Amino acid sequence: MKVLITGSSGLVGSALVESLQRDGHDITRLSHGRPWPPLAGHDAVVNLAGENIAAGRWTPEKKARIRESRIGLTRQLSEALARLGQPPKVFLCASAIGIYGNRGEEVLREESAPGDGFLADVCRDWEAATQPATDKGVRVVNLRFGVILSAWGGALAKMLTPFKLGLGGVVGDGRQWMSWIALDDAIGAIRHLLATDSLRGPVNIVAPHPVTNREFTKTLGAVLGRPTVLPLPAFAARLAFGEMADALLLSGQRVEPAKLAATGYSFQFADLKSALRHLLDR
Repeated sequence: MKVLITGSSGLVGSALVESLQRDGHDITRLSHGRPWPPLAGHDAVVNLAGENIAAGRWTPEKKARIRESRIGLTRQLSEALARLGQPPKVFLCASAIGIYGNRGEEVLREESAPGDGFLADVCRDWEAATQPATDKGVRVVNLRFGVILSAWGGALAKMLTPFKLGLGGVVGDGRQWMSWIALDDAIGAIRHLLATDSLRGPVNIVAPHPVTNREFTKTLGAVLGRPTVLPLPAFAARLAFGEMADALLLSGQRVEPAKLAATGYSFQFADLKSALRHLLDR
């Protein structure tokens, strides 16, 4: 299979490239700021590009970059695919469970309505930007990623140093839900979606057992063998991170991978403790 990938140097993109190449697939990389390679002749396109939402405070300029790096690029790519005489059979485009907003205890599946807030608005417009490819007849899948766990990047990697020092603790009241997925399963889910012709539209890329922030904190501390007694109060999080604190740290989504489960995807790491032991070699 010949696959074009954007965001190929990121956490998910680099792991996906390695996984596909190991099995003999032909990979084309589309890199930001460089001339686009020819799009014709590819069997699949996977769009994983986007400004890091957790790096730096959300200034107006930062929020504009977050939107343009996702929505603008996706629209350009989707329109370019729609102009091809023979477009790829499938277009997988990143999105996020942030589309659901902060929903408390509500169990969220792919058919759940979008929520409110900056991230929800970005994700809604991001997914809408794939419409030209859908109209062309391409099978489009919107990858609603949860928190992707890896020791080499993302949220978990940032937590490791303070937790290893015994400085970890719950954030806010600790009741916010965290829908997570091990990097291995994020890649496995993408490959499942590439191969499953019946899947289209939004798909939640999360493990089947979400946890609260309090449970995640307790489990990570136990796996590392470190205490977790230093909480980060909500006011301190807002003082340190501004608007981003409410969107990423103090709110959450309790999300189920309904479509993955219905189509037989088998998770390598369905529970948090086994995932963390694997990822941290414990």
